Amino acid sequence: MKMIKRISLILLSMTLLFVSTAQVVEANTAYRTFTEDGYGRYVETQTAYTVRNTIVKFDDELFSQAEDLKVGDDGLIYVADTGNGRILVGDRFGHLDRIIGEEELSRPTGIFLSHDDKVYVADQSNNKIYVYTLEGELLQEFGRPESILFGESANFIPLKVAVDQRDNIYIISQGNSNGIIQINANTGQFLGYYAPNQTVVTPMTVFRKAIFTDEQLSRMIDIVPPTSTNINIDEKGLVYSASQGERVEAIRKLNVAGQNIIETQVADEFPASIEVGTLENIFVGSEDGFIYEYTSEGNLLFVFGGQDDGRQRIGLFRQLSAIAVDSNDQIYALDQDRNQIQIFQPTEFANLVHTSLELYQNGNYEASKEPWEEVIRLNSLFDFAYLGLGEAFFKEEEYDEALASFRQAKYQEGYSDAYWEVRNVWMRENVMTLIFVIIGIYVLFKILAYVERRKGYWKRLSNHLQSRYRLKFFKDVYLIKNMIRHPIDTYYSIQYEKKGSMWSASFWLFILYLLFIIDKYFTGFIFSYVRDGEYTLLMDTAMFVAVVALVIGSNYLITTINDGEGKFNHVFTGFIYAFAPYFIFKPFTILISNFLTLNEAYLLSLANVIIYAWVGVLIFVMIKEINDYTIRETFKIIFLTLFMILIAVLFIFIIYILIIQMFQFIVAVFNEGVYRIENS
Repeated sequence: MKMIKRISLILLSMTLLFVSTAQVVEANTAYRTFTEDGYGRYVETQTAYTVRNTIVKFDDELFSQAEDLKVGDDGLIYVADTGNGRILVGDRFGHLDRIIGEEELSRPTGIFLSHDDKVYVADQSNNKIYVYTLEGELLQEFGRPESILFGESANFIPLKVAVDQRDNIYIISQGNSNGIIQINANTGQFLGYYAPNQTVVTPMTVFRKAIFTDEQLSRMIDIVPPTSTNINIDEKGLVYSASQGERVEAIRKLNVAGQNIIETQVADEFPASIEVGTLENIFVGSEDGFIYEYTSEGNLLFVFGGQDDGRQRIGLFRQLSAIAVDSNDQIYALDQDRNQIQIFQPTEFANLVHTSLELYQNGNYEASKEPWEEVIRLNSLFDFAYLGLGEAFFKEEEYDEALASFRQAKYQEGYSDAYWEVRNVWMRENVMTLIFVIIGIYVLFKILAYVERRKGYWKRLSNHLQSRYRLKFFKDVYLIKNMIRHPIDTYYSIQYEKKGSMWSASFWLFILYLLFIIDKYFTGFIFSYVRDGEYTLLMDTAMFVAVVALVIGSNYLITTINDGEGKFNHVFTGFIYAFAPYFIFKPFTILISNFLTLNEAYLLSLANVIIYAWVGVLIFVMIKEINDYTIRETFKIIFLTLFMILIAVLFIFIIYILIIQMFQFIVAVFNEGVYRIENS
């Protein structure tokens, strides 16, 4: 899924490059800007950042394979000039201020400016961490830790470095999968490994380990977690790391215990740099040239930039290696291939979003409403603005408005909290009315039951209708109620007393289909897994029919060749009637799902488990009673039925692949014929 999103971003970015007459919308940029909606999909939005200026050198000092940069509190830019083995310091106008480490450094790949005005440099070639003053005086250097806890075979090839306010150094070492190396800057003591990436073991790997010999396993690639690619630390001491790969957490915000405390729906697979802004926003630069901005909680605000096609267009990159953010939220992006720094400044729209976010984070909820509403006015698809507005309404105890905003944001957790409050208010105001209504309904049913016992109106009407009209179909339909209390007797009646029919079973099959559709599209928003406006009725119908036909057909064929006594109409009717608990109780679970919150989710889950387990038991009883099997034989038949379903699915899949290949072959032959005719 991440790869699809990444490809879609690249395609969307490249689209503009091939348009010969680009339209000017807000800003004349070579890239587009996107945000994420409540479902984690990319949605185009107004331009958030534009390029202010570019830097290719500081005075006459050119960059060479520069891999990292940082911006100091004084606005000076510190560049790891990797290819030239030095740190260049200059301003945003391209003026050189000083050079650091020309004598000691060989291949500096990481820089960090500490809280006590020191420059920490990771040197990949020298395998050391160097510490300088801001003026360039060498203070300390740290080599490979001598502690036995570090590991004899563990690599110490520093790539990136960061330092917290307790003077603990965090080092990313190339090829060291044990985690981030921690060293105390005052004593040089190795403190241990911190927050290693987790190893992902796939089901295929487990299967291979179970059946492969030791020799075969020795030829497999070792399963080791990837090393982080970049690291940063904020003023609170929280550590931020970026990692590359399909099965790792690309962006992590780590607490003291090394636990990730954010979750991102959208993340690049190849993050190269990570930075923290003034609002604790997280900025991530990817190797492909995309720059992501997240909130402190991991919500994507903007993503922009992209891969340059060779035309040297401003705002695009060949290979983005590092980003930095200054106190004015300007982004400094370093292109290692071009040896160029591009400085992005926020637009009015981005400033409006930042203002709204800052007001909310500072607890000024009332003041944050107006800018959030302005963001929505400018872009009604900017779902995070609805989320922020909903949070502001919720903090102000305006729960109805919060409910509507959270619904627009597709934010189920917030919607649940707001609905809990709205429901509580309604209950307090209407509890007595609700009690009287329940008592009234109960009394009404008791009166009707009493009148029926004394007068027998319904019984006489039923007898009259049965004597005058043939109501077998309705009796067969009504027979399903017996499945709740007397399933074995009901199956006996279906097989030997000719109760139930294909027509009545077909009627209930249609009801089953309707409930399936209603459950999918009309379950309460909090528990729904279907996106707004996403209706696939044709596919739903095809899947429903295919599953029912495959299950019933497979079971009938298996029972037929295993001396089963049931005919097809018995199996079909019995199978459909086994869904009696679903027909009776599922409408209530669908209904109450619109009135429950996540706090009561366990009730809904428990009800569904009971319903499906009950249906499963009735299907088991059906197979046993209709075919006169023992319990052991019934388990055997169920296993064989599942195996046949698997074989049938594989067969259908193979046929599908063959048909696709046949069409591809026909198209290829046709294209070849057209080519030969045109060139003959």
